[in-house]
Amino acid sequence: MELRRGNLAEQIVEVMRRRIQDGEYALGSKLPTEQELIGEFGVSRTVIREAIANLKAGSMVTTRQGVGVFVQSASLPQGFVITPKDIDALSDKIALLDLRIALEVEGAGLAAARRSDQALANIERSLEVMREAIAAGSDAIEADLDFHRSVAAATNNVHFSNLFGYIGTLSVPRARFKTYGLSQDERIAYLNKVNEEHAAVFLAIQAGDSENARSAMRLHLVNSKQRLMRELESGKTGDEGSRASASSR
Repeated sequence: MELRRGNLAEQIVEVMRRRIQDGEYALGSKLPTEQELIGEFGVSRTVIREAIANLKAGSMVTTRQGVGVFVQSASLPQGFVITPKDIDALSDKIALLDLRIALEVEGAGLAAARRSDQALANIERSLEVMREAIAAGSDAIEADLDFHRSVAAATNNVHFSNLFGYIGTLSVPRARFKTYGLSQDERIAYLNKVNEEHAAVFLAIQAGDSENARSAMRLHLVNSKQRLMRELESGKTGDEGSRASASSR
């Protein structure tokens, strides 16, 4: 399916919402797999996950761990929903990052207290995947998301995972458009710095040190916020950011 120029995730949400309401995806039925949706719409995994996160936030679909995504409602209830339009401007992205700080700082502390060996292995693997992505010249967006998802999962609280899966997917891909104006060496240095911050969070979680895990996550996200604020002060718009994000897909 060919999509218009603009916000790809939002267009996919509209297509899938209509399919659910028209009964093409019946109540209780399983949605096509992530890979099938990538093939149909011709977009990245990150875009598909953003679209699914929006449908989940609207309670139209639900995820069954290890099984797939299923239709649970044919209507969008009025409630807590953040749409891509709500964070179109850079200032909105900064506000959303404030919400992430409140969520993820405490999540890192819980992860340090509750982490399992498998959770630690997943977080550590995400660091390696990001290093590999950077070395390959990737924007490393999906690897970045995987690190934060892994930390959320390590809390052993499904609500942390679900909420980050929604908020994080909306914010992370658009939080990196500054890198597209950098030279190759500058971009690599920038992304390596991000992954070093991730590593500091991991080491604190691995040590079972909740206080340092919170501090490391706070520092990482505050640094991200400051990077975005420099963009805002430089006069770059949300539209420019959206174009940069779209061009990376």
